[in-house]
Amino acid sequence: MPVNYTPPTASALRPVAGVRLGAAAARIKNWDRNDVVLVACDPGTVAAGVFTRNRFCAAPVTLCREHLAAQAGNSGDFRGLVINAGNANAGTGAPGLADAHRVCDATAQLLGVPPQSVLTYSTGVIMEPLPVDRLVAALPAAAAALGEDQWFVAANAIMTTDTVPKAASRVVDIGGAQVTVTGMAKGSGMIHPDMATMLAFIATDAAIAQDVLTPLLRDIANRSFNCATVDGDTSTNDSFVLAATGRVAMAPIRDALDPRLATLRRALEDVAVTLAQAIVRDGEGATKFIAITVEHGRDADECRRVAFGIAHSPLVKTAFFASDPNLGRIVCAIGNAAAEDLDTAGVSFWLDDVLVVDHGGRAPGYREEDGQRVMGKPEIAVRVDLGARGDASATVWTCDFSHDYVSINADYRS
Repeated sequence: MPVNYTPPTASALRPVAGVRLGAAAARIKNWDRNDVVLVACDPGTVAAGVFTRNRFCAAPVTLCREHLAAQAGNSGDFRGLVINAGNANAGTGAPGLADAHRVCDATAQLLGVPPQSVLTYSTGVIMEPLPVDRLVAALPAAAAALGEDQWFVAANAIMTTDTVPKAASRVVDIGGAQVTVTGMAKGSGMIHPDMATMLAFIATDAAIAQDVLTPLLRDIANRSFNCATVDGDTSTNDSFVLAATGRVAMAPIRDALDPRLATLRRALEDVAVTLAQAIVRDGEGATKFIAITVEHGRDADECRRVAFGIAHSPLVKTAFFASDPNLGRIVCAIGNAAAEDLDTAGVSFWLDDVLVVDHGGRAPGYREEDGQRVMGKPEIAVRVDLGARGDASATVWTCDFSHDYVSINADYRS
């Protein structure tokens, strides 16, 4: 079960005006449950997306990029999204891209919209042909189930190795208008920026211009999903789309300097961070949630490089699983990831409130029983001070490596 994460109830997920969701069972994998989600949006909805940087990106990622570019060139008109679990449609070449087009075409015909206004996500096994006939055949049932209150059903349908659905809502007041933000995500393994084996869809009924939404999305991704890592493997299918329907009675936010944007940004970021942390808390086989902060670096990139160096070390992650304060492993990870000109005599680090290394050496007051106490907790904070190199800092979230991580991935295709 996930580390200190309780999934929301269906009633806790607030409908977003202009967004309807429906799920159906296409039996893409040997599952006796819903595995296809259809999202339908009202006319005038704008969207922006960020995707994996894996060069072997999946066919849906290629198509999403093309369709979002076409939408942006047409003043934005996002009308639909299809998500399937069980098959990634990745490493499938030209036939896979044709299948992704067929999914979008069938959805567009069903909704009565242009194909370029539809996006598609896929997640599951790589290098297997998408059973597109079964997927398309399930779309009418998903359409029949469309409703504004179906976020919880949809979040369940997109899971693969996830143990719980991941979704969140926030409602904020913006100039007297009650604005809703609701999102869902899936992901449990192959999690690493940019971005992860992670699918996320967040929607708001706020009115915001396309050219403001796109940079806002990128910034939110960098502060949320791109801070989450389970195992250091970036997947082929990572996709995060943010949609704004503009259904709330408010003057549109057309400028990045609009003071109302700060409130909307906080709500969107809060939902995104909640979902990103939920993915790490539900990491495959995870028993610990670890927040790693690196501060006083020369720039944010240096801090992130050191933080991810710690987060990705199998020796560090297995020590966390064993609750073993073998903290020389963290020292080693810092040294491997740091810049060549780092003066290690200025480096210190803490586990929670326990000072372990003080200016390059074991802290005189450090006792192994103190390290043991912290390592035994389900949530652990690691803080690294690189010395007086600058004022930059960065935080990433990760989990431990357990026996179950190996078993889950060894048996994934079974």
